[in-house]
Amino acid sequence: MTPPTAFTRASIWSVAHAEAPEVVSSSAIDEQLEETFARCGVRPGLLASVAGIIERRWWPADVSYDEAAARAGRSALEAAGVAPAEVDLLLSTSVCKDHLEPSVACAVHFRLGLPETCANLDIGNACLGFINAMQLAAAAIESGQARVVLIVDGEGSRQLQETTIARLRRPETTAADVFDNFASLTLGSGAAAMVLGGPRSGGHRFLGGITRAATKDHDLCVGNLDGMRTDTAALLSEGLALGRRTWDDAAAAGWGWDACDRYVMHQVSAVHTARLCELLEVDPALVPLTYPRFGNMGPAAVPYTLSTVADDLAEGERVLLMGIGSGLNCAGAELVW
Repeated sequence: MTPPTAFTRASIWSVAHAEAPEVVSSSAIDEQLEETFARCGVRPGLLASVAGIIERRWWPADVSYDEAAARAGRSALEAAGVAPAEVDLLLSTSVCKDHLEPSVACAVHFRLGLPETCANLDIGNACLGFINAMQLAAAAIESGQARVVLIVDGEGSRQLQETTIARLRRPETTAADVFDNFASLTLGSGAAAMVLGGPRSGGHRFLGGITRAATKDHDLCVGNLDGMRTDTAALLSEGLALGRRTWDDAAAAGWGWDACDRYVMHQVSAVHTARLCELLEVDPALVPLTYPRFGNMGPAAVPYTLSTVADDLAEGERVLLMGIGSGLNCAGAELVW
């Protein structure tokens, strides 16, 4: 059955990622917090044993978020065989930014040498920004408002984790403080980008999908570049419940996501992935993972993970992109490779 809200012309021409070079292991973070864990009665090793995150990446201190996003964007343009002058619309979905204005998109637009005619703007929606941008890009292509759209995202966890570790090493830190800040230590750095346009040889159809919101839970995870406060248990519970409702609504609309060939989920942790697979009855073997080595890269995680497995996908495979983000919001979108 063709989903009733499917796009008919939107196609993914390329997807690319840029890997941050500095490896930061969870054991190294444990060592820095050894005294705090001992004083607060917190068992070390939880980042690896519970969250399943062995390491994450950091950008060098002199690499800005827009530079990271531009690196991925440049790779995506090259992979698509698209010249900068051909891009009609640039969407940046980065959560991380060095300032409130101008937009990250402005700096990426400049770095990539995009034309004056290329509209550029930021789209922010926590970890779902990239999937949301894909929906908007497809709508622009379908309506004829854009022929070629570039979406970019650059995230970095260095500043947040350095400030969080320094704060947790203070003598007044409690066990509650450790767990409130635990999610901050699971984050990672990376960048991803995607070029979308109309139908063409070698393109991959973007069918669209659905989103659902549970904004009563908007206060469960609140952060900035200096710290992030998270009610981890409630975020997991409420997020999974919203994910189930979204899945059921998609089935009622005729999407048939239970029969996809690959499930590219937002990369949060081992617990989150296992619980979501169990809840949705998805075979974990069909879920590619990047969080063990790269952590939670926010909105870059879904396209980054897709990029790492793109060469392994066969023509005609159905791929579901799905994420649950702070807010709370949930989005699912289907591709035909």
